[in-house]
Amino acid sequence: MLDWPVTPPASPWAFVDLTDPHSGADPDDDLVAVGADLEPGTILAAYRHGLFPMPFGGPRDPVGWWSPVRRGVLPLDALVVSRSLRRSCRDFEIRVDTAFEEVLAACADPRRPHGWIDRRIREAYVELHRLGWAHSVEAWREGRLEGGLYGLAIGGLFAGESMFHRARDASKVALVGLIEALTDEHADRRLVDVQWRTEHLASLGVQEMDRAAYVRGLPDLFTIPTPRVFAVPPGV
Repeated sequence: MLDWPVTPPASPWAFVDLTDPHSGADPDDDLVAVGADLEPGTILAAYRHGLFPMPFGGPRDPVGWWSPVRRGVLPLDALVVSRSLRRSCRDFEIRVDTAFEEVLAACADPRRPHGWIDRRIREAYVELHRLGWAHSVEAWREGRLEGGLYGLAIGGLFAGESMFHRARDASKVALVGLIEALTDEHADRRLVDVQWRTEHLASLGVQEMDRAAYVRGLPDLFTIPTPRVFAVPPGV
């Protein structure tokens, strides 16, 4: 049987247990650690411990490993789709994993405010995509990629990383497409992680969860099968 997604070599790095009050992690700081590497095994181990990588500073500075004290999450049944967004959904075609690198490049566009996706992150997530862990959900119209998002699918967790749009509502339509793709017999147990709750995301139903509660819930999420839309290698 094909091993998909491909299991990479284990990470040599150990990540802190954020459910342990004696772990040394600052309970009021979203930044938990600095350093390590961006090998696939390291990134996957980090997500399984409730952390994700995000650079700060320049390209030669170490990568930060973050776990928001108040985690932004979206249970599938909490998605809010306004009447206007529902109309917009009819204007786009949703595709999955047909333009991952283009989505990633658009999210990493240095002209975007507060950009954080540097060359290291791009290379790391392209490799995770090649191994079957990182995925894109794309909104197309008339043969043009107008918006999308990307993230990691690990069992019942979809860890969203970034999204972009070139046409109005296109990124929101991609989010609706993601929720529809995740909706199966395990939908009531699946969770989309958006890292931080913003006012924009709150309007779509994103909620906040205490960091310890989020981390405690991860083992159960990882017992859920990977969604079918992500479970088969391209071309199979």
